[in-house]
Amino acid sequence: MKLFNVWDTSEIKVVDPGLKPYINLDERMVPRSAGRNTDIRFHKSNYHIVERLMNRLMVSGHRGKKHKMSSGHNTGKATRVYALVYETLKIIEKKLNKNPIEVLVKAVENAAPREEITTIEYGGARYPKAVECAPQRRVDLALRNMVFGAYSASFNKKKGASNALADEIINAYNLNMQSNAISKKNELERQADSSR
Repeated sequence: MKLFNVWDTSEIKVVDPGLKPYINLDERMVPRSAGRNTDIRFHKSNYHIVERLMNRLMVSGHRGKKHKMSSGHNTGKATRVYALVYETLKIIEKKLNKNPIEVLVKAVENAAPREEITTIEYGGARYPKAVECAPQRRVDLALRNMVFGAYSASFNKKKGASNALADEIINAYNLNMQSNAISKKNELERQADSSR
């Protein structure tokens, strides 16, 4: 069974051993479970990685605290996002001549931060402290940063959302600093390194 009846996912391997249980590549045609696994602990791990990208695209979030910018695609309409992701995967395949699901998985592995900072209050003063990032959160942060980068590149611009998302995934796959996800990961790890 092929994803979207086009791409085979059976040969794709997750290289990062920490992320292996959290990136699901089960064979299915339509990556849409409609929340059937929500009663299970760590239910997001049972969703296909493409479905997690689609869910993140539906509610991408906002830049800044004042709901300053969000995309017009924040509608929660799965069919609209389904078409956007399908178009994105076709663009990636055309540009790289590779399986786009494999490119997406490698991009998520590259963009997943290993460390982050938390704030510790000690004697009335607050200090940043470096902590290891949980694997589920690593995948979530990578997908979120990719979607933020794609939406900020296409919001009020001539570039379409599918082209912006394809460029973001390709840049993350190539470890290019033009990718929002890669630059955010490096910035977060640099902050954690300085506050260790």
